[in-house]
Amino acid sequence: MALAAAFLYLPCLFAQGSAILSVAPPQKIVARRGAGAQARIAVQLQPGFHVNSNTPSEEYLIPLKLTWLPGALQAAGTTYPKPRMEKYQFSAKPLSVFTGNFDLVTAFQVPATAPRGPGVLVGKLRYRACNQNACFPPKTAEVKLPYEVR
Repeated sequence: MALAAAFLYLPCLFAQGSAILSVAPPQKIVARRGAGAQARIAVQLQPGFHVNSNTPSEEYLIPLKLTWLPGALQAAGTTYPKPRMEKYQFSAKPLSVFTGNFDLVTAFQVPATAPRGPGVLVGKLRYRACNQNACFPPKTAEVKLPYEVR
């Protein structure tokens, strides 16, 4: 019986292992020393799934958050799309979520002392995906942003 019960959870485990959320490789940005630049990060969610917005409607919910590791470009802020308020069976109140495909835009400052030439900046997109019935453990997707400083 225990083995049969384990098989009931397999679809849930396989769903989490597949690409519920994916990030398209961002286009290379070219920036001048002492100037600003922007990068657009395209995010795709599989149909039937959602992630909490960057401003979740409940304190205990895990927000979508994009952070960047230190590098030649300095992140000056990320703009998130306008979230949707959606009602799900598992919540008494509507939740602030993102669904489908959406973009995140990060503004960068390039220090006057930044080394010239190409590089790759690494970002981390933390999220918790859910469907109508369950939420999956939080995950972090790596984002690699190619750049060139002139």
